[in-house]
Amino acid sequence: MDKKPEKLVPEVRFKGFADDWEQRKLGEFYSFKNGLNKGKEYFGHGVPIVNYTDVYHHRSLELKDLKGKVELTSNEVKNNSAKTGDLFFTRTSETIDEIGFPAILLSASNDTVFSGFLIRVRPIGGDPLDLLFKKYVFYTKTFRQEMMRKSTITTRALTSGKNLSSMIMKFPDKIKEQNSIGNLLTKLDNLITLQQRKLEQLTQLKKALQQKLFSNSFQEKPLLRILHGDNSWWNSYIGEVFTERVDKGSSEKLLSVSITDGVYPFDESKRKNNSSNDKHNYKKVFQNDIAYNSMRLWQGALGVSNYEGIVSPAYTVLKPLANQNSIFYEFMFKNIDMLHIFQRNSQGLTSDTWNLKFNQLQHIKIKTTNLNSQNKIAKLLIKIEELKNDESNYYHNLMTLKKYLLQKLFI
Repeated sequence: MDKKPEKLVPEVRFKGFADDWEQRKLGEFYSFKNGLNKGKEYFGHGVPIVNYTDVYHHRSLELKDLKGKVELTSNEVKNNSAKTGDLFFTRTSETIDEIGFPAILLSASNDTVFSGFLIRVRPIGGDPLDLLFKKYVFYTKTFRQEMMRKSTITTRALTSGKNLSSMIMKFPDKIKEQNSIGNLLTKLDNLITLQQRKLEQLTQLKKALQQKLFSNSFQEKPLLRILHGDNSWWNSYIGEVFTERVDKGSSEKLLSVSITDGVYPFDESKRKNNSSNDKHNYKKVFQNDIAYNSMRLWQGALGVSNYEGIVSPAYTVLKPLANQNSIFYEFMFKNIDMLHIFQRNSQGLTSDTWNLKFNQLQHIKIKTTNLNSQNKIAKLLIKIEELKNDESNYYHNLMTLKKYLLQKLFI
């Protein structure tokens, strides 16, 4: 008995659509052309041009997105035109996994052209694909795998119009279904873009607050003051609010310190454990201590510990004295002005060897305030950080959803 052929359909589908999808070669519907090459003296003025970076970083482009300009003759404009509905692929890259990134041109002027590092894909007759559907179908996992398989690599990865013409695209025959898919993913992309902007704004807000809530060496008081209570500030030294913890340990939980994650258990990292089996010289860390990488403090590699454990002898551990809020100082020390001070005070001939131990750190001047104000400033900055983390988690959930839809809505 003959085996019934499998239906050519995606796993997830809009209601009302049941027909098999088409499976055709690009060369049946499209022509392929490389763009223009001109000397650098022709760029910076003239007509709009679709550049390699435009296509590499975006899946769709509009005229307002094109920042490049090039001076051309009318014949060059005609021979290298870029029109609404044209699809572009990057034709070269350093690595095979970045070859052939696509972008659809959603709007263009009559004199828009495209770069020689791109391949233009233009319908020969009627285009079988909806514009928004075309925006995504060539960035699916299946098509990307075929792109990498059929491209060549010597010193650089390379694809061509000939390669593209033999590649397979899978699409529903009904434009309405294509449009439904394209519209859904476009709305999701718009939401992702808004979420990115929100994250950028929160990042900028946090940086601004860190600069304005702390005094620098040119200010007697911070630019932004916490209301209610004593707001007095005074000169001090780091050695007057912290002492160095020199307790040694060997069997406690191994901790690490990074710029992005602060202090965390080493077994939660993906790094290989290169620490010595003999840890008798490792330093103890207690909750509310600040541990920092002595060679990377100037880059912000520090954090308040929520754990008890040990760190490498290459790290320095700061023990807060009475009536001091360690989190307040963590935010202070990660302020860009303080990082510059740490950099200037680090010792070593090159940035690879710069080092700032406690015997130099303790003599660095700071401006500080009472515990009540420290607590309020720390609480405000923690709230901003928590909000940023929540919004970051939402952003990653949106990206996970997009990845799922790109896998399930297409074949």
